[in-house]
Amino acid sequence: MPILMGRENWARVKEKTIIGWSEYVGLPMWGVRRLKAKIDTGARSSALHVENLVFLPGDEVEFDVVLNLSGTSKHRVTAPITRWARVLSSNGTGERRPFVKTKMRLGGVLIPVEMSLVSRGEMRFRMLVGRTALASKFLVDAGRHSARKPTPGKRKTKSK
Repeated sequence: MPILMGRENWARVKEKTIIGWSEYVGLPMWGVRRLKAKIDTGARSSALHVENLVFLPGDEVEFDVVLNLSGTSKHRVTAPITRWARVLSSNGTGERRPFVKTKMRLGGVLIPVEMSLVSRGEMRFRMLVGRTALASKFLVDAGRHSARKPTPGKRKTKSK
């Protein structure tokens, strides 16, 4: 059954970028061009899988952003800690995590994002994008994998 909405609501919907439940994101201020992320509207905050976390003087942190599942591709980053907060993980346990801020490119849109730094080694996605980062800019289509459109001429056809 279709959802009915007035013209004023439709105008707000048209201003938003439609994204899928999984996307490739970029963190251009850190030199990270492509990172597989899960879009999670059930999570309030975003989280980034990092390794080799080192706390530096002056409330800064240095870490490796792990770019792939195998962990063979990493990118070293230094960033100021914006805050510490207790985060409830997907398994129900709470832990205190450092948060950092940067800009994230998602679906062609560049937005500020604050994320916690955590080991997501057991998880399939290197980053989780929570609803705070998505607010007012995006609509999530749960049946879609990516906002990227296929490249023209690259479409596979069935052979007979």
